[in-house]
Amino acid sequence: MKKSLSLLMAAVFCLANSANAFAQAQQQEQPSEFKTYRAPQKDITSVLTAAKKFDNSMTYAAPKPFPIYDAGTDKWIDYAKYGEFQNAGTENYKYVVKEYDALKKASGEGIYPNTQSIYKSPDYAKFIKEKKLEGDKWKFVDTDDRQVNFYKWALAKEDPGVKLYYTAYALDKAGNWAHAVKAYYACLVFFPKSIGYTQWKTPWYIAPSCIDRINYLTKMHPELGVKLDGAKVTIKNRFDNDKNNDIFIVNPGKLVKTAKKDFEKKYIDLSKVGVKKVTGTGKVKLTQYENNHFQLTVDGKPYVIRSICYSPTPVGLTPDNGSVNTDRDWSVADYNKNGIVDGAYEAWVDINRNEIQDANEKTVGDFALMKEMGINTIRLYHYPNFNKDLLKDGYENYGLMYMVGNLLGMYAVDSGAEWYKGTDYTDPVQKERMLASVRKMVEDYKNEPYVLLWILGNENNYGTVGTMGVFAGTSNQAQSQPDAYYAFVNECVKLIKELDPQQRPVAICNGDTYLLEYCAKNAPDLDIYGANAYRGEAGFGPLWQDVMDVYEKPVLVTEFGCPAYAKDWTAARAEAGQASYHYGAWTDLEANVAGVAGGVGNALGGVIFEWTDEWWKAGPPPEYDPKAHDITSQWVGPFLDGGAYEEWFGLTSQGNGENSPFKRQLRKAYFMYKDLWEKYRVKK
Repeated sequence: MKKSLSLLMAAVFCLANSANAFAQAQQQEQPSEFKTYRAPQKDITSVLTAAKKFDNSMTYAAPKPFPIYDAGTDKWIDYAKYGEFQNAGTENYKYVVKEYDALKKASGEGIYPNTQSIYKSPDYAKFIKEKKLEGDKWKFVDTDDRQVNFYKWALAKEDPGVKLYYTAYALDKAGNWAHAVKAYYACLVFFPKSIGYTQWKTPWYIAPSCIDRINYLTKMHPELGVKLDGAKVTIKNRFDNDKNNDIFIVNPGKLVKTAKKDFEKKYIDLSKVGVKKVTGTGKVKLTQYENNHFQLTVDGKPYVIRSICYSPTPVGLTPDNGSVNTDRDWSVADYNKNGIVDGAYEAWVDINRNEIQDANEKTVGDFALMKEMGINTIRLYHYPNFNKDLLKDGYENYGLMYMVGNLLGMYAVDSGAEWYKGTDYTDPVQKERMLASVRKMVEDYKNEPYVLLWILGNENNYGTVGTMGVFAGTSNQAQSQPDAYYAFVNECVKLIKELDPQQRPVAICNGDTYLLEYCAKNAPDLDIYGANAYRGEAGFGPLWQDVMDVYEKPVLVTEFGCPAYAKDWTAARAEAGQASYHYGAWTDLEANVAGVAGGVGNALGGVIFEWTDEWWKAGPPPEYDPKAHDITSQWVGPFLDGGAYEEWFGLTSQGNGENSPFKRQLRKAYFMYKDLWEKYRVKK
């Protein structure tokens, strides 16, 4: 969706935002004797049944779509009737209109080239009289008055592609899906090379987003009776921040009539497809088939990674003052001093959300809740000092495996760099320190049966060096040293392969696809391309194909998610929106796993961000209070109201913050996944 996501995101989406979070945090001591609590299955079932019933009582009814004054004479436009497609599938593509007047009538109001029908609309005249259309157009994107947004953008002074995209978006969000599809497709036909800009002044490409929205709407609403066939927009050199070197190869495809059954999945029998390559000599194997589908297996069985970021940080603590190490303390935390790890075993569900533990709200533990949901993997961001007894118990009794990570110099971790100089991937001394850290990671975990794979870095490609008194940065020079950084990643991969007797797969964690071409050029020995990708409810768009085209690797989405908060939204509406976002993201992922016809076949799974809300993430004290559940948006993105509320990404919440870190309120997205993943559930 973008060449580069926020540099701020690189800091806040990691489990710590400074070296102090790892080096100076007060360490929770591991209990001398490992003890667990096993909730009876009847208690777990009773709690989840009651919590789901309560969640279902939280309802939101969306308003009806606003009336379209002029829907156009054609429900779906066959542009070949009104003009000529020239050089489709090449960088010289263009569409030439020959019948302007007829196409205007066919298109309907707000859809190029029809720019006049709106002026005849009584509603438009009313809004003009009421002065509702006055003001900055960017204030008319994610507000609830969708009809006003539609008129504002349809007549805005803006790049024509950007203008038409946001016109379509207003229709889309209002529930006028048919007119929205027409508008998105018109944008794709006429303005496929349009470029917008993010809040960080990085390029955002309109055409791929139009394709994503059309595919999403037609899949989610098969009653529309249409789908986009044959559309593909390839943008060469898009993985940097220089729009001037971009080359667009455009085929807008066409809208074709379809039936609901045409959206049903069809499968490929992989047993009849030849094997090109197998990585791994132990229980974990990564197979590349001759058709370039990739599949991860554990003990010979297909293993789709259903993972989550797990860091149940107590309310009031923050790595910014060294009071907690958010990366590892959860594995040893025992704040009630009973010798049992708190969140994993002693979390309880606030069924009715009254903020107290009622008699029927039995202690069940996060591990049991994850098992019931269908989680099979936890991502460990940086390896040292985890409670191995806990990891082993999670594996043996809750079906959990772990992706063991090394931050590889992000936040200056293990590089020894000064904070305002940042990790230097050309410095041989710093590289030796980081290699020693990678070596220790593998030596510590290589014989553990619960290790699924290794992950290197966490959005290091967004790395920045800050300026004291101005901004902190992330103490990392990878963004300005892409060749050196990815070459070092490859060096680490080779070291891991030397040390790991099981030759488990090695992944990188990149920030989306920024600098993908540098990664492909300098790190050929990586097994998996991992991307933290926050692209919206439509899923991940061209991510799968982009990585296949440039790198020919499988993809693991190492973070994705959505806050359960939006300004002036009710909890019911926000939670429904979060669940819808996750549903769209996961179903897109599943459409691209190995063996699904029509997909790219290189999706290995995803890591949900995150299990429960963390109240420290808005920013450091004293400006932000880790005792308060902050409702300030940290950046703009494709979320419910356009805001990324860092402290609200959990599938569960900690309620009003009392009884932290034990209390869990299960949001609608939790039960959405539980239902969606029923076929995968661990029965052990």
